[in-house]
This record gives sequence, C-alpha cells and structure tokens, in this order.
Amino acid sequence: MGRQQKTKLTHPTPVQLPSGAWRCQVMVNGERISVVDRDPEVAHTKALAIKSGLIERKKSPQTMTVGEAIDRYIESKDSVLSPATIHGYKKIRKNDLQELMGLRLPELRQEHVQRAVNQMAKKKSPKSVRNAHGLLSAALTMYYPEFVLRTTMPQKIRHEIEIPDMDEIAALLQASVGTKLEVPLLLAVWLGLRESEIRGLTWDCIEGEYLHVKQAIVDGEDGPALKGTKTYSGDRRIRLPEHIKAVLEQQPKTGDHIVTLSGHAMYNRLSRLSEKLGLPHRRFHDLRHTAASVAMSLGVPNTYTQKRMGHATDHMLKTVYLHTMKSKEDEYADRIDQVYDTLLHTNLHIDADKS
Repeated sequence: MGRQQKTKLTHPTPVQLPSGAWRCQVMVNGERISVVDRDPEVAHTKALAIKSGLIERKKSPQTMTVGEAIDRYIESKDSVLSPATIHGYKKIRKNDLQELMGLRLPELRQEHVQRAVNQMAKKKSPKSVRNAHGLLSAALTMYYPEFVLRTTMPQKIRHEIEIPDMDEIAALLQASVGTKLEVPLLLAVWLGLRESEIRGLTWDCIEGEYLHVKQAIVDGEDGPALKGTKTYSGDRRIRLPEHIKAVLEQQPKTGDHIVTLSGHAMYNRLSRLSEKLGLPHRRFHDLRHTAASVAMSLGVPNTYTQKRMGHATDHMLKTVYLHTMKSKEDEYADRIDQVYDTLLHTNLHIDADKS
C-alpha cells in the first residue's frame, strides 16, 4: 500500500531498483543525472532541486572517490548500454580493484593502480583484469581526465577453440529430435545464431521463407531483457531451410517466443545430452563456431558468411573461425602427403654429368 502511494510521484517518476532503493533521473545540460534514495519522495525532491539548480548536481573531482566516480559513470550509461553490460560493470564495481575504491581522485597514483592490477591478476583471468581496468579508465577519463593511466597489463592468454566435427554434430542433432533442444541446436549449427538471438526469436520473426533475426534476450541485473541485436549488422534475414521450417511448424505456440528455454536451461540440456552420447563437453556458442567453420570449409566467401553470422567485420572469421574441423585437417594432410609420396616413387632420369 505504501509503495503504491509513493509511486504516484511523477515528472520525474521514481523507479524502484532491485535493491529496494528508488531512483529519479533528470536531464541537466544534456547529461542524465540519477538520484538514488531509500525514500522515493526524497529521491524525487533531490532530483527536482538538481534540475532547478538549487543544489549541486555532482561532486567535484577533488572530493570524489574512485568508487564514486565509477558509480556515477555507470549511472550515466545505464540508458545507452545493454543491461548485460551494466550488470557486468556493477559486478566489477562490487568485487574488483577494491583497494582503489576509497581513494579520492587527487590521491590516486599509477603505483596504486599497478598494485591493484597485480593483485587481481593473481586470482582472475587477463580478460577480467582488462575489463576492470577498462571501466576504471573510462570513469577517470570522464571525471579526472588529467590522470592518464600507464598500467602494465597481464599478458593475454590465447585460447585454442575446438570446433565440433560433423560426426559429433550429427549425433547431437539426431538425439535431440522431438526434444526442447532440437530447435536451438538447429538454429545454432545450421543458421549460426547466437544463444541470445535464439532466445529472442518471436513467432513474428518468421517472414515467409526467411527468419528475421532482429532482437535478443540478454540477462541483466533486473533479469532477462529483450533488446536489439548485438550489432547493427546482427539485424539480418536468413533463408529458412525446408527442414527447419517443418520443425518450427510442429512447435506448440504457447507464447510469443519460439524457444522458451533460458540460457542456463539450454546449456544444461546440451551438457546432459553430450554426456549421454559420450561426447566432449561444449559451450552452446561452440555450435555457432561450427556453422561458420562449415561455410568456410565449403569455400563460401567471407563476405557471405560474415553477413549470415551477423558480424560487423570479418575480424572474427580471420582470428577465430579459421580453425578447420579435425576431419578437414586430416583430409588436407593426406593430400599433402600424397604429393610427396608420389615424388618419392616417381622414376626420374637425371644425367649425372650435367649435375
């Protein structure tokens, strides 16, 4: 009852966050300012005061801590970045580089940052360290631009991607027939859809002979959220194979979405099926690697594969998807060996006097 009465406040309207606190947002000179308070009326009053210039809208960098700068940076981006990205930022803010968070910006030194990075690198991956450092750098650029980071980062670890071969894919597809995993598997290995794109498909995405990939479901702090595709080029139309069309026509239309499984459920079902078949453990994204690898092994031009996969550039094809399947590697090795075997067993007549 109390909450219902409090939410009647408007212009700006307080919005309750998962933490239970209330947030009001106002625009001041083109910048979105957020005010958070446990009481929606207090948040509303402060927001109006900031809008009218009655109170200072933000702290001076001289008094702001590193943690406050990162908090403010996240707030300024929560309407333009994906829920998953904001969720990731908040996890970094809560868990990483904690020895820096209480330092005021004028007190921060490169030595502090380097020590914090060194400590984090002992426990977490180079990628995690770089993500945390990137958030710190972005916040400092916005609120303390005179401080330029020159941090030595941990060396990147190159992960070799193992792409399922066709025997493995065939076993998975055949064993999934009639199960809830059948459609997600087909869409991943055949059409190259991302897990988030598969979850985001609604029945109106089927447009005649084509599947319109136009949205995705991303898990954020407030739960799953439907949003646009990862990139502009991710919005694409792919011709539906007759087999997939037939399978989709047999699916029950119990809601707006074609696939009702969560990302966690898709992962668990794939893991259980792989274990049952005695196959290696795979991430769901590895199936998408297969789609690209098959196209490349058939000699399909990169430009077509890039468009079909929804990549903005062919960078991923060059750096990741140039891993041919094991069966193709053996085939190429056999062909190379055959050339040299032929050379060794060919009778050549060479005039020794001319040599």
